[in-house]
Amino acid sequence: MDSRRPAAQIAKEALRRLAQAQQEPTPENFARAYAQESGQEPPPAPASPKADRAQAEQMAQTIDKLMRGLERGGRSWTLARKKDGVARVLSANRSDPQRLLTRLSQLITSWDSDGGPAAKAGGDAHEEPGGTPSQFFEPEEFASSRFAEEFAAPAEPPPSAPSVWPEIETHLHGTVTHALRNPIGHGQDLIADLDAAQRELLAQGATPERAEQMLALCQRARHMLDHRQHLFAELGVLCRELSASIVELAEDDSWARGQASVMNDTLNQGLSGRGVRTVSEMLLGTRTRQRALRDERSRARESLKLLITRMLAELGELGRHTDRFQNNVGRYAEAVEKADSLESLAGTVREMVEESRSVQSLVHQTQERLTLEHDRATELAVKVTRLEDELRKLSNEVQTDQLTQIANRRGLIAAFDTEQAKAGRDQTRIALALLDIDNFKKLNDTLGHAAGDVALKSLAALVQQSLRPGDLVARYGGEEFVLLLPATPLDEAQRVLQRLQRELTKSLFSHEGREVFVTFSAGVTLYRSGETLEAALDRADVALYEAKHTGKNRACVAP
Repeated sequence: MDSRRPAAQIAKEALRRLAQAQQEPTPENFARAYAQESGQEPPPAPASPKADRAQAEQMAQTIDKLMRGLERGGRSWTLARKKDGVARVLSANRSDPQRLLTRLSQLITSWDSDGGPAAKAGGDAHEEPGGTPSQFFEPEEFASSRFAEEFAAPAEPPPSAPSVWPEIETHLHGTVTHALRNPIGHGQDLIADLDAAQRELLAQGATPERAEQMLALCQRARHMLDHRQHLFAELGVLCRELSASIVELAEDDSWARGQASVMNDTLNQGLSGRGVRTVSEMLLGTRTRQRALRDERSRARESLKLLITRMLAELGELGRHTDRFQNNVGRYAEAVEKADSLESLAGTVREMVEESRSVQSLVHQTQERLTLEHDRATELAVKVTRLEDELRKLSNEVQTDQLTQIANRRGLIAAFDTEQAKAGRDQTRIALALLDIDNFKKLNDTLGHAAGDVALKSLAALVQQSLRPGDLVARYGGEEFVLLLPATPLDEAQRVLQRLQRELTKSLFSHEGREVFVTFSAGVTLYRSGETLEAALDRADVALYEAKHTGKNRACVAP
């Protein structure tokens, strides 16, 4: 047998030889073609044409199943393992055509049982059951095969399986280059060097020199990834400094301190894409609320300045009247002294009374206006104080989202801390799911933010009424929600989400006379003992990303 070519390749060339010669693929014809391809002495020709036709038909059916089986994927039977299995069956049963057909049929059945319902449907119900490589081969066959070494998880790859490693190496290479890529183009030279080294390795094989070259490239890749991790850590420090500086820059320290505390708590759980996005949303909310508070205060300040200006004008006008009245009092006294008749004295008195009434009326009007302006100033001051109190309350105390009336981020953290302690005591698992409304921005842009608010409230209400009493749904920010499912296995949590998705598709809501259809995508994972809530949600976010990019309205699992 030609040792330079794998047995599977020789078998494929033997089938091609039969096709070119327009011969039936009987066991005998296939054995002769296989022997010719491998350089061995071909077996003698068969004696019975009728038996040839029966075996030819059986072989044709087997080969047809074999070709279809090679096209399907499997869990234990990968493409490389299938090819190796075919080669082993052909090599061990060339001298017995009937046994060769039987073993090939059993091998195909093993593939079918490994490939899921779709594969099982293509198999023969009367064939013997198969399974994994260890279940298919005889004990002595499996012990002597490379499958026994692979299933034992060796520390080093077995050199007897060259057909498997190119496929594995290609996947590893793709993973490394994917990790090295970044939007600004750093690392492109290293990726090009890795690509060149991989092509050379696949084309010319492994040598000590190429191993040294690959080791050097891997060290460069590790250094680059370590530096990127260092940048992430520095970004975390920068984010914490920025959030802490809010306290110094904000007009209301107590409210800003509460916001900065929540942001720092999020960052301290580890810098992740979700954590950065959460802090960004909180910073946006902080700026928006601070801007509203600042604008309100500016308006109140301008109103107070206008009131003071008016009050000063009123007092000035009153002062001028008072000064004029005071000056006239002396003149009236002099006129009284010089009066030589009752008529002249009466005229002076009437003039004094009229001017006194005028001054009194002016004082009264000024007093009323000052009182009114004072009341308005007091009302503005009370309004600003109330706004500050509401913001402080939202930041430090409330655990309920004001729009949806379900738990907010603070309420989720409090509930998670409780369930985390309970799970550690009872040795149970916590399932966490991250939900995101599909096409939410388009909904807002098309129907307005009011429709978006209705969609958020409708989803929150549906989920809340569909969960068990011990479960929790929280609005984590924007259109994202988190489900906390204590004592729930991963597969059951996925079914819960799928049931919610089906229920939501039945529940259209109406906005301004229009029926609105809303769906959501979800990622679900299990909390791992000792990790932070943010780390678990970041893992669920990866599954959510997969659901978003594979059709939406799906629930994917992150193990």
